[in-house]
Amino acid sequence: MTKQRIATDAVIIGAGPVGLFAVFELGLLGLKSQVVDILDKPGGQCAELYPEKPIYDIPALPVVSGGELVERLLQQCEPFDPQFHLGQMAEKLEKLDNGHWLLTTDLGMELEAPVIVVAAGGGSFVPKKPPIAGIEAYEGGAVHYAVRKMETFRDKHLVIAGGGDSALDWTLNLQPVAASITLVHRRPDFRAAPDSVDKMHALAEAGKIKFLIAQIAGLEGDGGRLTGVKLKSPEAGEWVVPCDTLLPFYGLTMKLGPIADFGLNLHENHIAVDTEKFETSVPQIFAIGDINSYPGKLKLILSGFHEAALMAQQAFHYVHPDKKLRFQYTTSSSELQQRLKVA
Repeated sequence: MTKQRIATDAVIIGAGPVGLFAVFELGLLGLKSQVVDILDKPGGQCAELYPEKPIYDIPALPVVSGGELVERLLQQCEPFDPQFHLGQMAEKLEKLDNGHWLLTTDLGMELEAPVIVVAAGGGSFVPKKPPIAGIEAYEGGAVHYAVRKMETFRDKHLVIAGGGDSALDWTLNLQPVAASITLVHRRPDFRAAPDSVDKMHALAEAGKIKFLIAQIAGLEGDGGRLTGVKLKSPEAGEWVVPCDTLLPFYGLTMKLGPIADFGLNLHENHIAVDTEKFETSVPQIFAIGDINSYPGKLKLILSGFHEAALMAQQAFHYVHPDKKLRFQYTTSSSELQQRLKVA
């Protein structure tokens, strides 16, 4: 394959909300970005795992779905014409003689820039699959590890398995849509928001869903068509719950992939950074969002936004070492307003 090399100011690894806001913050300072993401669309976990799930802690937006947040961020960074290289993994990173970095993807794309920004969340994420014999035959049809569109599950008879936020959230959100929902968890305690647990119990008491303390022992069906989920518990033994769809939410396995080989200071699959510039142990490489680690770190989207803003300030000095950076406000700076195409 013939390699194509693109020169830019900053290469951002990860097109989630924090990566998209990094495009904006860099753009305000006149810096161009190229964005690489292993998914086939921008948005990261918001687009892949919960595009219709409401988010309540984005400043000035009392409630916004994951999908809408991504759309707004794409609209916000549009004036800076970011280039997205989707469905590609950042595979190799090397330092060039001119002081720039050369990032190569698994599809042979070469991106050269003085600045690299790792905004890869927890890395590449894959669902933890339940150890159920033959489950592969039902995947993509009757078994789903994420909810992309709620309409997919309209009038379905669902079994939802798990004890975390995803299992509880989708039990609550899909209840008005599905024909029936049975929530299965191996114990009465949950690792989810207490309010969600209370709402789930209220639905169960009202007879609108079923909650069973049990483990999944197997699947029943034929030709990829699911007819029931076999459950077991010490008290009740084994029995079958009729259903046509299984949603197992057992969490995600995060894998850094090739980023682990970039020579960065890693601790438990997170990249250590300072809190002034959010720069890694390697100059000119930054890490923002859930991928980074520092004292007091909060894994919130709004924290990643703050980190992106400070990262961009230092990135400017690497791209333009001979220029002075003048701090400006978008409300009063005609220069920034021209970059935003609102002047």
